[in-house]
Amino acid sequence: MRPIAHALPGALAELLRDAPLSDGKVGFAWKAAVGPALDRATAVKLEGRILLVETTSVQWSREIKRSSPLILKRLATLLGADVVQRIEVRRA
Repeated sequence: MRPIAHALPGALAELLRDAPLSDGKVGFAWKAAVGPALDRATAVKLEGRILLVETTSVQWSREIKRSSPLILKRLATLLGADVVQRIEVRRA
């Protein structure tokens, strides 16, 4: 028997992919993909297939740019493969 924590990421991804695309869904997927610390330091908005990320500091901007391939992979798992094609980082 596997612990329930192992099943949650897959179940969460399936539920999110089936839900209609909304700002709330994108924000929830962002928080799940990057964690609470980075979520608190950013604001996100999906424009077309580009995720605009505003950060509170240069350090967070640098971290997002460095981690973009991993973040995009996680977002694809949560939202679907074609929802976010790239991340554009801006300083708030």
